[in-house]
Amino acid sequence: MLDLAGQLHAWAEEGRDFAVATVVAVGGSAPRPPGAALAVCADGTAIGSVSGGCVEGAVYDLCLQALQDRETRVERFGYSDEDAFAVGLTCGGVIDIMVTPYDADDAAQTAALSAAAHDEPVALARVVQGPAGLLGRAVLVRPDGTHEGGLGGHRELDRTAIAQARALLETGRTGTVEVSEDGSHCPGGLTLLVESAVPPPRMIVFGAIDFAAALVRAGKFLGYHVTVCDARPVFATRTRFPDADEIVVDWPHRYLAGTDTDARTVLCVLTHDAKFDIPLLTEALRLPVAYVGAMGSRRTHEDRGRRLREAGVGERELARLRSPIGLDLGARTPEETALSIAAEIVAARHGGTGRPLTGADTPIHRDERAAGPLPQPV
Repeated sequence: MLDLAGQLHAWAEEGRDFAVATVVAVGGSAPRPPGAALAVCADGTAIGSVSGGCVEGAVYDLCLQALQDRETRVERFGYSDEDAFAVGLTCGGVIDIMVTPYDADDAAQTAALSAAAHDEPVALARVVQGPAGLLGRAVLVRPDGTHEGGLGGHRELDRTAIAQARALLETGRTGTVEVSEDGSHCPGGLTLLVESAVPPPRMIVFGAIDFAAALVRAGKFLGYHVTVCDARPVFATRTRFPDADEIVVDWPHRYLAGTDTDARTVLCVLTHDAKFDIPLLTEALRLPVAYVGAMGSRRTHEDRGRRLREAGVGERELARLRSPIGLDLGARTPEETALSIAAEIVAARHGGTGRPLTGADTPIHRDERAAGPLPQPV
């Protein structure tokens, strides 16, 4: 639900009535992960997606029904071998979807939509399997542990939910947690979906060149907060990089040492100039970031590796460097090269191989978001 927070918050502010369908569990080759949502306004407007198209019509109808009866329910959708025209997932997967009418008096959900719409980090824990009286109950948790709302059960249940939500929020993950009604961590009849909303991850592009302009556009398309950094003010300008969130004129290694990065940050070094690259990569390869890539020919890569070793960079650190940057797509233009780099970033993020799916036996949809087991149909 929080992935639609901007529009849902606007609807709530306008006093509109709406219902939200959220993927709460997946099994097999399901197209959307837990937390993916489709929302339907009372005027019939729909936003979002829960399946990429397979069951959207049926879920849309469930949302309209929820607006009428004001009840929360969980429905399961899977592939029907007996009836090829039955509503289900043709990919063979199974998804459980919770449909909830929006309640302006629900302090947790209202605060969660507002916070997420303003890029404030929050986690929303909701009961998606359990007694009917608890289904849909929610608690909002902030990074400092403060919270709003409650699950309406045992006091220890709220305490456990808050702790679990805070732990997932720290890593920016969305997933399910099984607990007991008394709040113990042992599975015992309650499943919580914890949705984390965190600010966009950072992409920092070093080198104000034409390839960087194309990569900035690709990074924005992928949802990154994109910064361009170059020591040369004549090149690092808003005119050249209108799509960048930030443009920084500074020596790259000095900027990187003083700016905030985290485990989701990607660093793309496009300067292929030793006086910039070596001090920058020496700093970058020692940071706990998601991706470090550097542009250049194979000859440049060999020379860069030698210089980095001379600068004291160890083999384990060097093994993290993606160089030459990008996947082998035969790219020629700046746009094609940006696509190559973006594809490698996505593959690194999700554990993809970068090989064609045709003829491959690897799963298309990887289970990486702590989705947990599918709850039983309610």
